[in-house]
Amino acid sequence: MSVVGQCIVRVMMPIFGFVIANAANAEEPRVKISETAREIHAKSIVIDGHNDLPWKIRTKSNSEFKILDIAKTQPKLHTDLPRLKAGGVGAQFWSVWVPVSLGYKGTALLTTIEQIELVKKMVTVYPDQLEMAKTVADIRRIYGEGKIASLIGVEGGHCIENSISNLNHLFDLGARYMTVTHNDSLDWADSATDTSKSNGLSPFGKEVILRMNRLGMMVDISHVSAKTMHDVLDTSQAPVIFSHSSARAVANSPRNVPDDVLKRIPEHDGVVMVNYFSAFVVPKAAEVYQAGLDYKRDLQKEHDSAKVNQLYNRWKSEHPMPAGDIADVLDHIDHLTKVAGWRHVGIGSDYDGVGMVPIGLDDVSTYPRITQGLLDRGYTEEQIQGILGENLLRVMEKVEQTAQSLGYQVDHPSSP
Repeated sequence: MSVVGQCIVRVMMPIFGFVIANAANAEEPRVKISETAREIHAKSIVIDGHNDLPWKIRTKSNSEFKILDIAKTQPKLHTDLPRLKAGGVGAQFWSVWVPVSLGYKGTALLTTIEQIELVKKMVTVYPDQLEMAKTVADIRRIYGEGKIASLIGVEGGHCIENSISNLNHLFDLGARYMTVTHNDSLDWADSATDTSKSNGLSPFGKEVILRMNRLGMMVDISHVSAKTMHDVLDTSQAPVIFSHSSARAVANSPRNVPDDVLKRIPEHDGVVMVNYFSAFVVPKAAEVYQAGLDYKRDLQKEHDSAKVNQLYNRWKSEHPMPAGDIADVLDHIDHLTKVAGWRHVGIGSDYDGVGMVPIGLDDVSTYPRITQGLLDRGYTEEQIQGILGENLLRVMEKVEQTAQSLGYQVDHPSSP
């Protein structure tokens, strides 16, 4: 029996173009947090590998915290400081994503740097609750002081604009992982959601991976094609991460990790951090979402943009995408544990980067429900603590050690 019952959808509404369940008007999953779950959660370092709040702050408030004060509850967002505290979050990787289109315009690097400065500004504005971290030692110290360790993740290799020097610079500014691609394939790495350009990693792509190893920057292979995943695993000298991906065998989305890749994760001691986007975790939603993308691609071959949007919007209104519930995310954790082992599983919600999350995981206050769900499914305290954060810390520490063995110190600026 699932940790939650079937969710009764009473109201349907369009968000980001798809018809989805309105959680405010749907029956909430009945997850009662036990005292045991509260105790385990309270002594665990909860680490989320991917949160897109910085771009929301940029676009909704012109990067001004006086306009969008996250010290107050922000009901239109997934994330704010009161709910991070309620969720028991100990460390957060803030995504400094910028649109891939800026890479074609030659402004991706500059905009990424602006987003890094925005994260640092956020920490400066809320110093009593947030502190910047670059290392595992930083995370443990900041967590011990009762603050949320804030780390930077660069989402997409388009941000380095085909330059190793730019990669060095982003590391020096504090970035501690880079997702190899976003939705578009690059000259040097193929995306999961685009046509191939280099059949995985190009020679320059392999150079990027090895440089990240030497810097002490985690290699993130969410968003990349299966061939790129294998090429990165063949190339990297350090463990790799999936900062926000789930299991393809559970929900057949190209953004998820296939089993043949999952089986390789233990030998590289990596970690797959489960994504919450309904289109990636709910089997029916993944089917509808992918069908919609395929339909739109076909329309673009025959119609102008106005006609494409008209027909595509009509298609979406006729094909509702279910939000699912917390059980769907737990199903992915179960599968990842079965294939790769519990030591290689983490959490990477994608909060504030997606338009739909499963009912019961509505915002950053809900992480204790994951703890309870794992308890209900028979996970031990050690396993739960690993999934909540310790697994990621182990991987990050090994990445730091690899860099040191190659002659670099991850807590000092890199050399050119």
